[in-house]
Amino acid sequence: MAEREGLFHAFLIKYAEIGIKGKNRYLFEDALMRQIRFALRGAEGKFSVRKETGRIYVEEEGAFDPDEVTERLGRVFGISGICPMVQFEYKEFADIRERVVDYAGRVHPEGNFTFKVQTKRANKGFPMDSNEINARLGEALLEAYPSLKVNVHEPDVFFYVEVRERVNLYSRVLPGPGGMPVGTSGKAMLLLSGGIDSPVAGYMTAKRGVSIDAVYFHAPPYTSERAKQKVVDLAKIVSRYSGPMKLHVINFTDIQLCIYDQCPHEELTIIMRRYMMRIAEAIAKESGALALVTGESIGQVASQTLPSLACTGEVCDLPVIRPVIGFDKQEIVDIALKIDTFETSIQPFEDCCTIFVAKHPVIKPNRKIIRRSEEKLAGKIEEMVKTALETREVVEIQAP
Repeated sequence: MAEREGLFHAFLIKYAEIGIKGKNRYLFEDALMRQIRFALRGAEGKFSVRKETGRIYVEEEGAFDPDEVTERLGRVFGISGICPMVQFEYKEFADIRERVVDYAGRVHPEGNFTFKVQTKRANKGFPMDSNEINARLGEALLEAYPSLKVNVHEPDVFFYVEVRERVNLYSRVLPGPGGMPVGTSGKAMLLLSGGIDSPVAGYMTAKRGVSIDAVYFHAPPYTSERAKQKVVDLAKIVSRYSGPMKLHVINFTDIQLCIYDQCPHEELTIIMRRYMMRIAEAIAKESGALALVTGESIGQVASQTLPSLACTGEVCDLPVIRPVIGFDKQEIVDIALKIDTFETSIQPFEDCCTIFVAKHPVIKPNRKIIRRSEEKLAGKIEEMVKTALETREVVEIQAP
């Protein structure tokens, strides 16, 4: 294993959507390189990130842990494939043949597999074309390892050979997360609770290149400090993918109690949600965010029926992004398991939404009636909202 790992000193980074960006592609490539550099900060080893036409390379400049590097790269949105790669100088075909034969024996010592050589000749001055290189390298591999067989349709192993100024040689393509580099699609404000859905919504929004901050509504003493820490922990996990974020912690207790005392209890959830949206939007506008993000899924709870979503959404000028809107619970759980938020989300610490939930919440709220109920709060709640915004705690979140 050590011999195989010692063979690799570079990674070829593949991307998908970025490749169709036309004249602006370099902007997305540069953003992806910045995210890669950030992801590798703190990793064992020293790395350089550079690009050639249509290629991004991560090259190590010392000892490194390949498993750690691939794990970190696997969290960078915009990467579709991670290829541990050998790069070497060459003068003639014999140099390439020797290195490919050596590589096959060291990286795939198991033998008895089918293979295909796939060459890309970017150096058009090289005297052999791609098909000839494929044939000659295939012959060399069969001669060196008689147990191998060629299969050009469905091989067990592809040997990828790129003839450029140097040769890039690799045979493994590890999957990346796809998407777009964070920061290329603006900024949004995530309403983050301690549940399963909102961290997934944040992850999916970041995957489309959106940088995110978050707001959490805390209701002491009805919700504990451990409940707040749970949300901080979730934000740290999401930030592995999204990058650093600011978590705005709002003390929502007085606002909730005011709504509880003044409004019909079947409307509590809707009215509280409307004030959460108002507060989140105020913070979003202050910080330059262009949208709100929620973990709402149609019909999952009373506040997420279409009439309820329309009622809560009407208080916002900014668009509301709901990435999991059409997912069922298991689909959301599957993503939470993949991104490692699930076990934290199911910790038994209640958030403010569950503490103050009505026994029989309205599922088809009439917006005129809801607005009329909110009139009972006039003259009291405005100052509470102002105080909540002014006294909020801002936690700087960064993944370990």
